[in-house]
Amino acid sequence: MSASAPFISQLQAYSERKITQIQTCPKFQQVQALPPLQRYSTWAGLFLVSQIIVFGTLYLTFGSIVVVGFFASIVAGLATGVGALPALWFKNISNNLFNSLLGGAAGVMLAATAFSLLVPGLEYGNAIVAGKGIYLVSGGMVVGALFLHFADKQLPHVHFDSMSDTQLHSLKKIWLFIIAITIHNFPEGMSVGVSFGAGDLKNGFVLTSAIALQNIPEGLAVALPLVGLGYNKWKAVGIATLTGLVEPIGGLFGITMVTAFEPILPLAMGFAAGAMLFVISEEIIPETHSKGRSRCATFSLMGGFIVMMMLDNLLG
Repeated sequence: MSASAPFISQLQAYSERKITQIQTCPKFQQVQALPPLQRYSTWAGLFLVSQIIVFGTLYLTFGSIVVVGFFASIVAGLATGVGALPALWFKNISNNLFNSLLGGAAGVMLAATAFSLLVPGLEYGNAIVAGKGIYLVSGGMVVGALFLHFADKQLPHVHFDSMSDTQLHSLKKIWLFIIAITIHNFPEGMSVGVSFGAGDLKNGFVLTSAIALQNIPEGLAVALPLVGLGYNKWKAVGIATLTGLVEPIGGLFGITMVTAFEPILPLAMGFAAGAMLFVISEEIIPETHSKGRSRCATFSLMGGFIVMMMLDNLLG
């Protein structure tokens, strides 16, 4: 873990420099000097204009499906902030409740991977190369898993199940954990984008729901330790929300990639499925059993799978 210390120090120093640059900018100070109502209205107006430019550019360049997919990935990412909201009132929750939430998230992701990525991926693959869809999707799965494997090796972070109660008091380890969450959110956002890029809105909305539900306990897992360390509660919620906002980047990448190059769709769906299965097996399920067998987490996983399966069937 000592090898990661320079990286964390550099990251914090870079963030502090950027924040200082923004705060010392004359335009920023000018807006901040306005009365509260005018100040909030100005920031809201600037944000609205930026969104009109972004979504307008996407619509003119790629069409409406990319706009819908990008917006859906933003919604899924913001679910981390929703999950972090209990940190405003609580500093911790019971292990059984947290394990149940994570178990349910794992079940939701498993069902979404199977029904919204692998099954349609096989269909698209067979349509492109008759009878060979299984090889295209399987190849994509291997690449997706290897992508996260090497990301885990190269980028310093800790896993869910390596965080003991005493370690939660280490700011460095918490920030490494936040980096881990951020790394894994990219392929999740990409899976949403790929689904919409396939032109199947039903699959896209199902997968968006699955990722959003899965992000809720992750947001809580980020915010609660920060509050426990004395962070401002709203700041902790904000940091948790930011970890999910890498998903729109992955979503935009996924949807534009398969929209521009439709033949790679089965490979992209396999990639997203492999990455999600890697996260489930490597991070979420081990955490639910990190303190011994957890029967409630097992039943929650099954419940999450069933709920997602029913949602997929209902929208179908």
